[in-house]
Amino acid sequence: MTWSKHNILSPSRADRPLLWLLRLCALAAATVVLLILAFLVLESWPALHDVGIARFFGDRSWHPTEGEYNFLPMLAGSVYCALGALLLAAPSGIAAALFSRYYAPGFVAGSFRRLIQLLAGIPSVVYGLWGLTTLAPLIGRLHPPGASLLAGILILALMILPTIVLTADAALAAVPQSYLRGAAALGLSRLGMISGVTLPAARSGIATGILLAAARAMGETMAVLMVCGNVVQYPDSLFAPVRTLTANIALETAYAMGDHRSALFVSGLALMLLTLAMVGAAGLLSRGRGYA
Repeated sequence: MTWSKHNILSPSRADRPLLWLLRLCALAAATVVLLILAFLVLESWPALHDVGIARFFGDRSWHPTEGEYNFLPMLAGSVYCALGALLLAAPSGIAAALFSRYYAPGFVAGSFRRLIQLLAGIPSVVYGLWGLTTLAPLIGRLHPPGASLLAGILILALMILPTIVLTADAALAAVPQSYLRGAAALGLSRLGMISGVTLPAARSGIATGILLAAARAMGETMAVLMVCGNVVQYPDSLFAPVRTLTANIALETAYAMGDHRSALFVSGLALMLLTLAMVGAAGLLSRGRGYA
């Protein structure tokens, strides 16, 4: 009997209820995302209509009570924190994944992965509390005030590190064993195998993990609110206080009214679009994960 690709991929009669259930779950998830996006657009519309998009980028500063709505300093704070955290966490996370996959003994590697999974489960407010009581005072000894862009970068790097380690480890584990056996047959050293075979084969999965970590860093609220200083300004150094968009929303939503409240939803809409763009890029990269 010959089997075509269509025969293999077609669901059997017993699988069809499960297939429809999975389709409904996927549709529900997509619907929730679309409803959130629609809600943000609806709530943002008064500010977009009355204030105008240009003023969110052209006003002198962010003082909604005085009619000024420039959120670029806070967007810059969010981007600087996320990029700085990625510059620290991405190399460290990839190196940790390589260590656990190719260098550590089996018992050590298993314990290390469980420790990283535990690190991923710690609530963000706990990271923020540690940063507020320990990290910020340490930075303040070097350069006051302590609560700063640098503190936010370090906290976010620690928070996104497990995401990068675990996704990189999964990408490395998915590299076909035939690649590794071929590299060994060619007499490549372990370092040569990693640099010439393993990392190129796993690059799309590693890049996907980095983008997902960046999306989490951009959307983090409590930790950066507690350690960044919450001053609306463009930082002129790593030791300058900053305020991120997420922290601004958390701080001002409780008392905001009218165009001020709507402007906060514009901030949320901007974050949502940035996050969707990064998740979409991660999805495009993951499509190229097939190994020839």
